[in-house]
Amino acid sequence: MVKAVDVAYETIREGIRNGTYPPGSHLTAQALAEASGFSRTPVREAMRRLHAEALIHFIPNRGAFVATWSKREIEQIYDLRILLESFAAAEAARHIAEEQLSRLRQIAARMHEITQADQPAVETVTELNDEFHKLVLDASGNVRLRNLLGTIVEIPLVLNTFRSYSLDQIRRSAAQHLELTDAFAARDPEWAAAVMTAHIRSARQTLMSRSDGQYPMHAEPGDGAGQETGDTA
Repeated sequence: MVKAVDVAYETIREGIRNGTYPPGSHLTAQALAEASGFSRTPVREAMRRLHAEALIHFIPNRGAFVATWSKREIEQIYDLRILLESFAAAEAARHIAEEQLSRLRQIAARMHEITQADQPAVETVTELNDEFHKLVLDASGNVRLRNLLGTIVEIPLVLNTFRSYSLDQIRRSAAQHLELTDAFAARDPEWAAAVMTAHIRSARQTLMSRSDGQYPMHAEPGDGAGQETGDTA
């Protein structure tokens, strides 16, 4: 049962991340069980875990929905990232292992290479960015910090942040990743924290200034915390 729950959890979570289940979409245990090949019991448990991570909301008498965020909530998410990831970057500069630094350099170089194209492969950049930021958390050596930020750093993936970027903006982001690796190599916590702060601030500004207003917004009041997953159609 434990293994089935874990696999169901990862399957649904990946579906949320890659847009199979976009923000605001209705999820039912029955449909997810049929799609994943699991019974409804592990799927329901996986949905509860995703609710605890704020990636799924339960609405009374309506069922489960992929989370959406108000403009203010997105701002708050990025405020948390600025505070916590800049601290993580400073800690990584102090504690990073050589193999971690080497991998970060590889990721940053690959992102730089991809973004030199006139039409960069956004999905690949997104995946590399996710790996980069998670590796910075690992390199910080702070397990509690990594757990606190685990879900927060994935929300920009759900929001498809890089699709908001102009070519100049995505290239600037790639350059900031390269500079972060330089700060880590120099073992300079202040430099690392400053670059990470600027990096996340620019990402927040880009997302919040979308001219088409296409970041996911709340469609329903309240999240129905504590409700059971529904199987309504």
